[in-house]
Amino acid sequence: MSFLPENIEEYIVNHTQNEPELLRQLNKETWQKVLNPRMLSGGYQGRVLSMISKLIQPKTILEIGTYTGYSALCLAEGLQKNGLLLTIDKNEELEDFAKKYFEQSPYNTQIKQLVGNALDIIPTLNEQFDLVFIDADKVNYPTYFKLIIGKMNAGGVILSDNVLWSGKVVEKIAPNDKDTKALLVFNEMLNNDDRIETVLLPIRDGLSISRVK
Repeated sequence: MSFLPENIEEYIVNHTQNEPELLRQLNKETWQKVLNPRMLSGGYQGRVLSMISKLIQPKTILEIGTYTGYSALCLAEGLQKNGLLLTIDKNEELEDFAKKYFEQSPYNTQIKQLVGNALDIIPTLNEQFDLVFIDADKVNYPTYFKLIIGKMNAGGVILSDNVLWSGKVVEKIAPNDKDTKALLVFNEMLNNDDRIETVLLPIRDGLSISRVK
């Protein structure tokens, strides 16, 4: 999903650095073999995630929603040398797919996959995080925020994907549309919580950046 004219989007992509070769291969194989490949962050957004991580230089990263591992590898590019990235996904079928690419990357020893329900796993984590990326089931976004906010270091950053949800957040909501309803609640939470400051960017399907005070 893009909210920009096609020619502007093309210009932006053409003036942003290309994804590394390993990520290009991962991108291609995801589109060839995995259901719902549009869930992939993709080249442009991946470079945005990489840049944000490099600017923060986090020691600890939490990703909620691994999928095929593309965004985890982008975020790992900014990790400190002794840093750790934890990535959670409940889809056991994609665990080995992502692991294959993690093992080929320079960050293999720094990435730890956790398979299961993030709602159950997050409360068991003892780490404090410098960077969190939320990109999982939308209906649980408000709960994910509540679970992670107390695990953030001061100055830490929370990135939240798909917060514009193909524009549905400004349209009439269908009675059974739980995802959009949850995102509306979530976006209000980010905007009104005194513990953070948030800017919502129209990148791809909407990306919020929240900095913990």
